[in-house]
Amino acid sequence: MQPTLFIADLHLSEDRPDITQAFMRFMRQQATKAQALYVLGDLFEAWIGDDDQSPFNQEVKQTFRQLVDSGVPVFFIHGNRDFLIGRRFARETGITLLPEQQVIELNGEKVLIMHGDSLCTRDEVFMAFRKKSRGWWWPRLMLSMPLWYRRRVARNARARSKQHNANKPEYIMDVTPSEVERVMREAGVFTLIHGHTHRPATHQFMLDGQNATRIVLGDWYSQSSCLTADNAGFSLTDAPL
Repeated sequence: MQPTLFIADLHLSEDRPDITQAFMRFMRQQATKAQALYVLGDLFEAWIGDDDQSPFNQEVKQTFRQLVDSGVPVFFIHGNRDFLIGRRFARETGITLLPEQQVIELNGEKVLIMHGDSLCTRDEVFMAFRKKSRGWWWPRLMLSMPLWYRRRVARNARARSKQHNANKPEYIMDVTPSEVERVMREAGVFTLIHGHTHRPATHQFMLDGQNATRIVLGDWYSQSSCLTADNAGFSLTDAPL
């Protein structure tokens, strides 16, 4: 049985060609052997709209198009850095856009997948921005602005985010356990896969008297991180860039 692969938090940008090269290798060497590839958000450091047709963006899109055309389906859940990815991107790449939370079946078990930013409810500043940015009016307002303005907004937002995160207690930037339990219970699952926190690990705990698992994908800042699901179970691995 071919494996199902999960990645997140690559934060692709022209400023990090090493990450881009690692991504291209992954797409050529690992992803082509997969049954399916799931990208759980923050593929890009920032995505300011599908109308940004820069050579860098075109190269990334073409890479996805080649994988999909080879017969490997790709599914995408938005992250907090690339929630403006839309139908044009999906059409040009061939990927399938999924809702913020999606239940899939792996080896006969229901599994919940998501980016994971909505689980960090103790970060009140971020959650307030998340509510605004995922509303109906803010994306429309941003996409109505010229590209040069959106680039400036994205650059300033990243700078503010870096400064804000530097002053946060560590626990605030991690998931809220009660929120994890709530979304898993609501989805009727005992396995959750997500990214966002950049803290790759497999957490075992009890949920309503049963064994439960939360798998956190790693970022690609210093290594490539991938979760493989096959007949043998789950395997979370990384490799140097």
